[in-house]
Amino acid sequence: MPTSSNHPRRTLLLTGASRGIGHATVIRFSSAGWRVITCSRHPFPEECPWEAGPEDHIQVDLADEQNTRGAIAEIKRRLEGGQLHALVNNAAISPKAEGGARLSSIDTTMDVWRHVFGVNFLAPIVLARGLLDELKAAKGSVVNVTSIAGSRVHPFAGSAYATSKAALAALTREMAFDFGSQGVRVNAIAPGEIDTAILSPGTEKIVGQIPLHRLGTPDEVARIIYVLCTDTSSYVNGAEIHINGGQHV
Repeated sequence: MPTSSNHPRRTLLLTGASRGIGHATVIRFSSAGWRVITCSRHPFPEECPWEAGPEDHIQVDLADEQNTRGAIAEIKRRLEGGQLHALVNNAAISPKAEGGARLSSIDTTMDVWRHVFGVNFLAPIVLARGLLDELKAAKGSVVNVTSIAGSRVHPFAGSAYATSKAALAALTREMAFDFGSQGVRVNAIAPGEIDTAILSPGTEKIVGQIPLHRLGTPDEVARIIYVLCTDTSSYVNGAEIHINGGQHV
């Protein structure tokens, strides 16, 4: 439901908003009356439907810590009320080998390791720490997007991606402990095979191994993100919710 006129409008900061789960998350929150500030390495896409999108989009290279800190300063400037109700760390990169093949721990170059961890692991804590005062002011919520690949070897996800997501799951627990004392909840979601435009060739072979025998949809993920950012989950802290149709059982 849209935000009541008796309450100030809530604000979400979302990284990786231009497609897939991020795009569905923008639609879910903006439909509920939230202001959505988006961050990605791409300019604002003209086909995106939400109100004030171009004015509330920040282009940032999350692999570059200084660029990210500059984005934090700009976000603080835009938060006129000084409150941030939710931070969703969705942006991630998953490099592939030639022909889209999985990059193993043997084949991944150190530059790729550093780049992947910069975006997938370090950027979430840089953003959360940089915006802690605004999150505290709103008694806000942080949601880190991990992955089923963080807990098992995946046929498509490379080693750098998988280990960065495993590290992000561990970081979520640490943040839940540290940020919880500041009144800020921190949780994670771990999507499995989600039907987006960037599915790897061969994903259809995995569907038969999923108890629900289908892929998930971006909106099914966005709905859980929304719950974790609202009072419905007011006593949920340090959790990692698996959204994979039972693929992990």
